[in-house]
Amino acid sequence: MKQKDKSALERYLQKLEFARSAGSQFAFETKEQRAAAIEACKNDPRKMVERYFPHYADAPCADFQIEWAWMVAKNKRFRGFAQWGRALAKSVWNNIFIPFWIWLREGHCYFVLIGNSNDKANQLLEDIRAEFEANPRILADFGEQKVLGSWEDGFFQTKGNFIAQALGMGQSVRGLRVKNKRPSLINCDDLETKDINANPKRQIKMVNWIVRDLIPTMDGEIKRFTYSNNRFAPIMIQTMLQELYPKWKVHQVNAYDPVTYVPTWTGKYDNMYFRYVEEDIGRLAAMAEYNNTPHVEGTVFKDEMINWVDLPRIDHFECIIGHWDIAYAGNATSDYNSVTVEGLKQSNFYVIDLFCKQTKMKASLRWMSNFQSKLPASVKIRWQYESQFWNDEVQRTIDEVQEETGVRLNLVKVSIKGKKIDRIMSLVPYYQNNRIHYNKKIKSNNDTQIALAQLKGIEPGYNCHDDYPDGHEACTKELENYTPVRKGKNLMGKMKPKYSW
Repeated sequence: MKQKDKSALERYLQKLEFARSAGSQFAFETKEQRAAAIEACKNDPRKMVERYFPHYADAPCADFQIEWAWMVAKNKRFRGFAQWGRALAKSVWNNIFIPFWIWLREGHCYFVLIGNSNDKANQLLEDIRAEFEANPRILADFGEQKVLGSWEDGFFQTKGNFIAQALGMGQSVRGLRVKNKRPSLINCDDLETKDINANPKRQIKMVNWIVRDLIPTMDGEIKRFTYSNNRFAPIMIQTMLQELYPKWKVHQVNAYDPVTYVPTWTGKYDNMYFRYVEEDIGRLAAMAEYNNTPHVEGTVFKDEMINWVDLPRIDHFECIIGHWDIAYAGNATSDYNSVTVEGLKQSNFYVIDLFCKQTKMKASLRWMSNFQSKLPASVKIRWQYESQFWNDEVQRTIDEVQEETGVRLNLVKVSIKGKKIDRIMSLVPYYQNNRIHYNKKIKSNNDTQIALAQLKGIEPGYNCHDDYPDGHEACTKELENYTPVRKGKNLMGKMKPKYSW
């Protein structure tokens, strides 16, 4: 036996053992009780999972999973995307639970599972094939399901009128049928790899394949199409489909609240789980993989423009300014409280440290107090914030934190004029001329990653948070007033400064 075949056999045998672990066969149920239990499962996906798949259910079903199952089941011509973050069981629900539940409710199902390759699709289909072959609860309720001669990798047909087939993305699907039966449920599972995502031509080709070849294989009353994948990149096959078909349902579920870290699936994860995820892989990667918030590659402010350096000594800066861009709400959809600490030395601008979080005002003020308290006595920092944000609540919060920490921030209100996009875009020459530098010690900080993602998202017509770029521009332009002039010439070549030497 070839090593590949041997590995596949061993994998499937393990899946059979897992299916057998479903447990007892309800030996003491009467026929009436069994019939009632099956009927209850048809009308309640939670009960269906509890009865037939307890070995998968290491946590209670989440409300969003039940909501999605009903969306698919109620509409025989359903089209939609399970755009769930990682760790939310989208493959289990869309490749096992929902196909089985539809079969249970309707008495038949021709399920086609599409993977990003034929091998991947075959592996995914093994899960539900193993359940029909070895799950004692399914066998007890519906009898032996395995059909000799129709039970193989990539294709199987049960005695109970469930047909399943696995295909790789882009494979020929013409004539896809079993006798007179055509597919009635198709799920595309995690089609997009990073290689495909880097190839727009191939993305477009796969969109056309789905629309023109795959979906038309369904020919009958029942034509359900689902697509299960998280949104880890700005442009994906699924986003292209969503743009083409705005009426298709996009069921987006994020894994956790990025402010409080409260998980969406509270029955499975605690409030620390995704904090640890962020510590392991970084904030940007976690937001992309778990919260459908892809990292943006800059078109104006690019990665190569970010210059990481060892800072000069903190007491060697000619001036240090900290600008606070204020946000009030502190929730998952609000603006960010952003604080940029920037220093000037020899006509260069240094981002010394920064704070960038969707949080309440107090957290940013405490961060500022902590930063100031660690400065040498000889080093002074000027804190400022935009005057338009001032209100009694801001002043009250400042007073409370100053009393709490014992640190006097002496925040100054400043007036900032001009369109925000114009002000931020005016930073481009500074980056191009290598005048802005970043403290390499903060490179891996989550706040830094979020701040730079905002900066790289800035372009004409942008639609992203801009709290850090806004505060960064305010800092830079204020420090420019301290840029030295020699022989009447501004070294930056930008504007006439207020101060000279």
